[in-house]
Formats: sequence, structure tokens, C-alpha cells
Amino acid sequence: MSVSDGDSIPPPRANPDLIGHAAAEARLKSAFAQGRLAHAWLITGPRGIGKATLAYRFARYVLARRAGLTPRALNDAPSLFGAPEPAEEAGEGGLHLDPKHPVFRRVAGGGHADLFTAEPGFDEKKGVRRAEIIVDDVRGIGHFLSLTPAEGGWRVVVVDSADEMNRNAANAILKALEEPPAKALLLLVSHNPGALLATIRSRCQRLALKPLKEADAVRVLGPLLPALAEPEIVELVRLAEGSPGRALELADEDGLALQRELDELLSKLPDLDGVALQRFGDRVGRSGAEAAFRIASEILRRWLARFSSADPGRWLDAQARIAGLLGRVEGLNLDRKAAMMDAFFQLRRAAGG
Repeated sequence: MSVSDGDSIPPPRANPDLIGHAAAEARLKSAFAQGRLAHAWLITGPRGIGKATLAYRFARYVLARRAGLTPRALNDAPSLFGAPEPAEEAGEGGLHLDPKHPVFRRVAGGGHADLFTAEPGFDEKKGVRRAEIIVDDVRGIGHFLSLTPAEGGWRVVVVDSADEMNRNAANAILKALEEPPAKALLLLVSHNPGALLATIRSRCQRLALKPLKEADAVRVLGPLLPALAEPEIVELVRLAEGSPGRALELADEDGLALQRELDELLSKLPDLDGVALQRFGDRVGRSGAEAAFRIASEILRRWLARFSSADPGRWLDAQARIAGLLGRVEGLNLDRKAAMMDAFFQLRRAAGG
């Protein structure tokens, strides 16, 4: 049962709040104000820390500023849709837009004529959202950017996330990055920029976001996890390494219990508690436990990384073999229980058992 019984985090395009990234917001606002805004930005950092939320936050900020209007004139000018536009509110970095603002509402609803969103589309045959962005999802970007802005300001493209583009989609994006028109802005979100084409990285201004500070992450998660006491939320934040998104996933999969079970097994190496290992293997190997296996694999990889750094001669080979094993399981949907047990047998050998 999920413990996240409070409010849920709105999707990035509809989320008015962003905590912990004031410096990144200030950098974007300054570049825009000074007329030195790069045409393409690669927003990087760990998964679940607010990268896409920042991308849409900046997209709204840019789209709300029509050509030829200063911020003061904008706040005093009537909206294209008749009603006065609410003035920009003070927020972290000054990028906050009131959720009642017409631009905010149209972006949240996916109906802003000057915003193009590239994300994995829906597979009609399988009835599910695809795991990757294909060329059909990005094919219209070039034409979109060539059009005159419908509302007299900017054209903005958000790619969430660039890591999910297949080769053809990446090549299609590259063409847009090479010859961008004036008043065009591309915002690419990436959890793993090293895996992107070097030519894509070289054509983007990099904006690296860091994991949230513990206090900021707890502030985000408190209302979302009302069933947990603050010490448990702090433990989740530490396990998630400052990522609220990851912390919520951990909470839904009882990640703290997974951590404790793994710690108990690892603490006894080179001995292995066969019964406990079988029980743990059943837990992450059962049908529907893919997320639990992924979380357990990440915890195990981090544990190995720490030990390999301290004693590479003893642990480095085991780290490489186990990482490869767990990666194959996740990529090929192999037997998760067998793989987890095999990983512990390799750990026992590395520990001298």
C-alpha cells in the first residue's frame, strides 16, 4: 500500500512550485533580461529533482512576455484574451507565474499555440505510452519553429526527457538545434547527458541542477507523505540522495524496509542467511515488483560503489560484474530473484567467503 496519501505532485507542466533551485532560476532570468539567452538549454541532474518543472516554469515565463513589452508594460497591458494579465509574483528567481495567469492555464492544459512538447507518445497498438521518444514525436519541431509566434513573442520547445529519444529522434532534434530561428527556445531535460549525442550537447547551454538540500527536500515531501513522521522522511531523502521524486517512489515501494533488509544481508558478509536471502529474492522477484527490484539494485550499486572506492582491488571486479548482471535483468526482463541471489553469491566470494 502506498504511503503517499497526501496531495500529489502536479505534473511538471502544471506545477507552480519549485523549491531549492533559486540559483538556476536566477541564471535563466538574468540571461533573458540581458538579451543573452542561448537558443537551447540542456537542463541536467538526477531524476526527480525538478528539472522538467524548471523547464516548464521558464517556458511559461518566456511565453508570458510578448514582443516589445517590458516587464512593467507587460504587467499593465491587457491580455490577448481580454482580461488583464496578473502581475508576475515574487518567487525564487522571479520566474513564478500565478496559476490563474492565462499562459499558465494554457501551458498546463497543453493548449498554448507557441509551446511544443516532445515526450514519449502513445502506442495505439499496445494501448500504453511508449518508453522512448521516436521521430514521429519530434518530426514537427522544425516546422513549428519556422512559424511566426501566434502570440507575438517566442516559440518554445520542451523535450522531456532527451534521454528517451531514439537515434532517429535525436537526429531530428539536432537539425532544429543547428539552425534555430530568432525568438526560438529549446529546453532539453536530461538525467544522463553523457548518453546524448555529443553534437546535441555541444549546441546547448548546460544548466546543471543539484539534488535538493535535505531541509528543502523534507519541505517538499512533508505534505505528500502525511503518514510518515519527519525522521522517516529524512531517512527517505537520504536514501533518495536529495531527489523528492525518487523519495516518493521509495515510499510507494516501502524503500526503507528494502534498505533495512539489504543492510542486514550485507552486514553478515561473507556469511549469507539463506532463508533471509530467499525471502528477499521472493520480494523483488514476484510479479509486479519491478520497481522494488530497480530500487534494490540501485541501493546495491551505491553500496558497491562506496566499497570499491575504498578497496578497489577487492571490490572493483565484483562491482562491474554485478552491475552488468543487474542491468541485463532490467533491460531484458530476466528472472529477478535468480539475479539478486547470484549477485549476493558474487558478493560473498568478493568478501572472502
